[in-house]
This record gives sequence, C-alpha cells and structure tokens, in this order.
Amino acid sequence: MLPLYKKILIPTDFSENSNLAFRHAVLLARQNDAKIYLLHVIPPIDQSMKTYLSTYMDQKVYEELERNKMQTHQEELKKELQNFTQTELGDFPEDLKRFVCTTVTIGHPVNKILEAAEENNIDVIVMGTHGRGILEHAFLGSVAEKVLRKANRPVFIIPLKP
Repeated sequence: MLPLYKKILIPTDFSENSNLAFRHAVLLARQNDAKIYLLHVIPPIDQSMKTYLSTYMDQKVYEELERNKMQTHQEELKKELQNFTQTELGDFPEDLKRFVCTTVTIGHPVNKILEAAEENNIDVIVMGTHGRGILEHAFLGSVAEKVLRKANRPVFIIPLKP
C-alpha cells in the first residue's frame, strides 16, 4: 500500500531554499489533501554572550530583558511567516486552508523540529538544505542532515536550486 501524507511539517529558516521547500510541500499537500504545519526555530543565545551581558547587568533585569525581547521577536517572526504564506498562496485559498498552525519557538533547531514532528504526529518533514563547503559540512553537518539521520519518519530534503 502506498503511504498517505496527511500531516506535513515544513521547518523554515526564511532562506530561499526554505521557500523552495515550502512550495514543494504545498504541492505534496495538494496531492495528498494534507494539513501543513509551519515551523521556525530561533536558536538560543550563545552562552558566552549571556555570560558577557550578565556581567554588566543585574541578573533579574537581564532575564526580563531577554524574555521580553525573545517574545517580541517570536511574535514578529510569526507575523512574517503568516505574511509569507499569504503572499505565496494568495491566489490559492484552498491551499491556505491547509495550514493548521504556524509556530515560532526557541531552542536547538534539530531537537525542536523532531519534537514538533512527534507532538503533531507528522507523516513527513519537508525541508531545504544549504550548499556548504566540504570542510564546514564535515565538521558541523547541517540541520537537514541531522534531522534526516535522527527522524523516525520520512524526510524530504530539497536541495539548492542549480
């Protein structure tokens, strides 16, 4: 029996390749009459930066500033994602109805993508990848590659456009 994809997760980092993956996921959703979950993950503030800033500020003031700034940033990015979706699919109202939720969260991208897939019982993850140099890729790997290795469900990786 052929698999049915009823729930599709699209992690995005606002790059051109993420936009391309978005378009592929929408087409896949059309073909499968699927629901779409859109996700953006804000990486946490580097610990060395936190240490540096906290030496110049009262700890409570710093924590409040960080919390307020991140919350504002999350809200702005969520609006940006919703505007992008409206712009891309404004002429396709049926596709707009497929979007179940748009989430902006803070954490390590790989972990948050896998958590979102598990929590929402996602059938397939569709994401873009970046073209990186061989040396950087060998030492760091990419979010897409790590998700591909750790996911317990299909992951479609959309490569950079030629």
